[in-house]
Amino acid sequence: MNAFIRSRPDPNYADGDDSTWISVDWPSLTRDETVLGKRLRVVDTGGDGPPLLFLHGLGGLWQNWLLNIPAFMGRFRVIAPDLPGFGGSEMPAGRISIQGFARVIDALCDQLDIEAPIIVGNSMGGFIGAEVALAFPTRVRKLVLVSAAGISVEHMWKEPVMAIGRLMAVGAARAGVKQLPVASRPRLRRAALQLVVRYPEKLSVPLASELVVGAGAQGFVGGLDAVLDYSFRERLAEIEIPTLIVWGRNDILIPVADAYEFERLIGANARVEVFDDTGHLSMLERPSRFNGLLAEFIAA
Repeated sequence: MNAFIRSRPDPNYADGDDSTWISVDWPSLTRDETVLGKRLRVVDTGGDGPPLLFLHGLGGLWQNWLLNIPAFMGRFRVIAPDLPGFGGSEMPAGRISIQGFARVIDALCDQLDIEAPIIVGNSMGGFIGAEVALAFPTRVRKLVLVSAAGISVEHMWKEPVMAIGRLMAVGAARAGVKQLPVASRPRLRRAALQLVVRYPEKLSVPLASELVVGAGAQGFVGGLDAVLDYSFRERLAEIEIPTLIVWGRNDILIPVADAYEFERLIGANARVEVFDDTGHLSMLERPSRFNGLLAEFIAA
């Protein structure tokens, strides 16, 4: 109930600096790779630094990390793909699944000659990141779960949720053609982003414009089905790498209680950080705090 009660945000909310990402020559860092026979859109900052891999959530795309990639690209080789069926990436050959996404990420790492990246995943991307750590134990150096799916979804009634998801996908696809007015008008911005962001009207117009580009992705319904159809709860204790769990206390998509359940199930290698007055996208809602926390976790 408290997640729906909105007050005025504090001054540290939405404290990102758009100049940090607007000034980046993104086309020069973006290319298509053929992974497991399908085209995958990938941002790759290059360099000899340690690899840092960002995975977006359901309905997202690589731009979900616009306020984070620039903070690390000077010291790390940052990789941020559009997952299959999202953004500029093709749909997978078969049925979408969490295990299939994990195989794509493993194959991408092989293709880019990346051994053990630090994986940071939001929502469905966190689900996938944890699955990579389970299915390919030597692949991941450290793991960061940001409002990750994979815990409470197993208690949802699948058929009603899928029906709602299909309606959302159709509505998002229709709204996508009007993305500029959605981003520039505060009320429309709130309507489009209120499920994932605590205070959508506080996001800048350029940033919001990039976020709504992902509306109506071809893989949305299949991705939702994949999230609802798979559980790894009983295997989470197998994750032996350091794991940081970051959550917004006011996340209305995935409850903050899941953060503590992930911590309990993974065990001593995991710790939780909860951001007050924050929704589902803490890396965009409180980028300064998130980037500082991530840097500290990596260095530890």
